Amino acid sequence: MFTGIITDIGTIRSVEQRGDLRLVIGTDYDMAGVALGASIACSGACLTVVDKGADDAGNWFAVDISGESTDKTAPLWTEGGRLNLERALKVGDELGGHIVTGHVDGVGEVVSITPEGDSWRVVIAAPAHLAASIAEKGSITLDGVSLTVNAVEDQLDGSAHFGLNIIPHTRAVTTLEGLTPGRKVNLEIDVLARYLARMQARGG
Repeated sequence: MFTGIITDIGTIRSVEQRGDLRLVIGTDYDMAGVALGASIACSGACLTVVDKGADDAGNWFAVDISGESTDKTAPLWTEGGRLNLERALKVGDELGGHIVTGHVDGVGEVVSITPEGDSWRVVIAAPAHLAASIAEKGSITLDGVSLTVNAVEDQLDGSAHFGLNIIPHTRAVTTLEGLTPGRKVNLEIDVLARYLARMQARGG
C-alpha cells in the first residue's frame, strides 16, 4: 500500500527487453535499507525490486515490467525518463495522501494546463470505464501523486474531463512539472470507488 506522497524522483538509467522489460532506475534512496522483493511505486505502478546496488553514478534498483503492465500504463518506460517514486507504507507511517494500491486503473491524457495564481489548473481526460468512479472532491492518483478532483464534466462519448489544481510545491517535488497537453498519465481511482463499481456491476 502507498499514500500518493512522492519521496524521490528516479531516472531510468537503462531499459532492456528480456522476457519482460527490465528497468534500472537511479534513485536517492539508500538501497541498503530496501530489501530485494520490496515494492516501490514508480509513477503509480507498484513494481518489485529484483536487483539493487550503487556505483559511481549513485544508487540504483532494477524492476521487471510485464507486457500486461506496459500495455495498461502510460508510455513512461524509456531511458532517461523521470519517475515519481514512493516506498511502500509501513505500519505507523503518516497517511498524508490517501490509500493507494499502486494498481493503474487506466491511462488519461492531459487536455489543458492553465496558470491559476501560483498554481496550475490541469484538466485530464479519463477513459469511459473510469468516468463514473471520478467525483468532485474525491481523491485520484496521477502518475503516483495523490490529488483532489475539483470538477468533473461528462463527455458525449462516455469519457470524463476532470480538473485538478497543482500547487508549486507539488510541481517542484514530482514529475508533474513536465506535464504538457497530450501527455499520457497513469490514473488510479479511489479504492472505495473501485469496490463500489464492482458492487454495482454485481447488482449489490
